[in-house]
Amino acid sequence: MAWDWDKLQQQKKSTGGGGPSGPSPNLDDIFEKIKGARNKVPGGWWIVIVIIILLFLGSSCFYTVGVDEVGVIQRFGKYVRTTQPGLNFKLPSGVEKVTKVKVRYVFKEEFGFRTLQAGVRTRYTPDSSYQNEFLMLTGDLNVAVVPWIVQYRVKDPYNYLFKVRNVTKTFRDLSQASMRLVVGDSSINEVISKRQELALKAKVLLQEMLDEADTGIKVVTVEMKKTNVPEPVQPSFNEVNQAVQEKERMIYQAREAYNKVIPTARGQAEKTVKEAEAYALDRVNRAEGDAARFLDRYNAYVLAKDVTRRRLYLEAMQVILPKLGDKYIVDADQKNFLPLLNMGIPEGGRK
Repeated sequence: MAWDWDKLQQQKKSTGGGGPSGPSPNLDDIFEKIKGARNKVPGGWWIVIVIIILLFLGSSCFYTVGVDEVGVIQRFGKYVRTTQPGLNFKLPSGVEKVTKVKVRYVFKEEFGFRTLQAGVRTRYTPDSSYQNEFLMLTGDLNVAVVPWIVQYRVKDPYNYLFKVRNVTKTFRDLSQASMRLVVGDSSINEVISKRQELALKAKVLLQEMLDEADTGIKVVTVEMKKTNVPEPVQPSFNEVNQAVQEKERMIYQAREAYNKVIPTARGQAEKTVKEAEAYALDRVNRAEGDAARFLDRYNAYVLAKDVTRRRLYLEAMQVILPKLGDKYIVDADQKNFLPLLNMGIPEGGRK
């Protein structure tokens, strides 16, 4: 030790046990003893300086990179290499500098709002705080409230650190540009009802812009929060939506009635046409048959006029006489004729 520990303990005992009431050792005496010990060590202060230098070099030459990071090494400000996770070596500070970049961590940027406190009941900033971000003009000249979130990670640490001066600001500017472009090409109804499709379009467009700017960023997801119209015009917008829904309801009712009446009418018309065609075909066939039958009879009449005339007469009487009922023919020259009232009456009944 730099001083005699046993002698110090004896001094404490002689002064009352070294308790709180005892006098403290003189600092000048302590420094003098340290100085004397230094003089006894060969090399003096040089050894202390060498030890300090070795500690400095050891702490600045060896560094650890986390599992979700990479280390970007700069030598006199110029990029030289990228190191992987684990214990790594570099030249001392002033010659080489290491910058750790999280390449597996997913970053998040919020637009139109900010999260004040995350949890079961997440707290956000007031809606009026970021109007310049969430107010957008749609393709049908309506104003929409569009808050959204972009999640991304670093895919190229070199571009991320050295190609863009302020990569975070550039990323936010490009995100707003892509979202405003997508919203500007859509109607207010699409912005409200097709958020997922618009978010996917915005993601593709944003990635193209980021690649063109060499930001070294890969977009993971773009999520559109609840979109709406500004609060002052919400009542009017709701009335318009109700009117549109009423219009669509009436159109559906009209189509339903149309689908019921028109097919029925078409079926009835088709039935009438078919009946008319069948009647026409029947009449034509009957006429052709009558004409053919008349020609056959005429040909037979030409060959045998008397026979044919008698046959026609007999056939006609054969049809006519059964329809006349019972007839009694009496000769006009008959004398003393007694009418028989019961003629033709069957037995057991009266006609």
